[in-house]
Parts: sequence; C-alpha cells; structure tokens
Amino acid sequence: MKTPIHRLLALVALLLICAGVLAPQDSLRVPQFENDEVRVWKTTVMPNAPLAMHRHEHARVIIPLVGGTIKIQQETGASETHQWEVGKAYWLTADPPNLRHVDIATGPKPIEVMVVELKK
Repeated sequence: MKTPIHRLLALVALLLICAGVLAPQDSLRVPQFENDEVRVWKTTVMPNAPLAMHRHEHARVIIPLVGGTIKIQQETGASETHQWEVGKAYWLTADPPNLRHVDIATGPKPIEVMVVELKK
C-alpha cells in the first residue's frame, strides 16, 4: 500500500517529466513501499546520468529488473563494480559513517533495480 507521500512524490516526478524539468532519461528513485521494518524503492540508473551523491545507513538487497554493470564510486575516489543479473538478488552492506557514493551505469543501457533496505 502506498502512503500519500509516496503518491505525491510519484505525481511530482511525473509532472516534472511532463514539464520538461526532469527528462525521462534522468536517473531516478521511485518509492514503492515502506513500513517500520523495510523501505523499498525502484531505481533506474541511466548511462551517463549517475544518481546524486548519497549514502545508505542500512544494509539492502538489490533485485535487478533490468541488469547491467554498475560502478559504485565513493567520494574518496575508491570504487567497486558489480555485474547485476536479472533473476538474482544481491546484498550490499550499510555505508560507513559519513561516506557517500554515486551509482553509475557503465554500459550502454539503463539499469533498473528494486532496492529493499532493512531499517533494523
């Protein structure tokens, strides 16, 4: 069940796309579900359009809907590359305190994943 804030965020993203402020080729996150235990969102990472610098305080499971190669670039310069295949699930730990990163699709096609973040 979507909460009113999730519906509002989805509507705002759609309106921004229609207004030309947010191009459909931009990488984005779309909330899917949230309760006291988990937060779930769908992320699309477009080639040459990394997600904004961010961090994850909790561990999460990544489930690719459209697979590909993703580079996780830390703000320190360190990076790791993952090949995510459709039909598999991947575990990512919480980020170290005060360390942010960007996600970069390194292939020619967008990567689309469901992210299930554990809150506890």
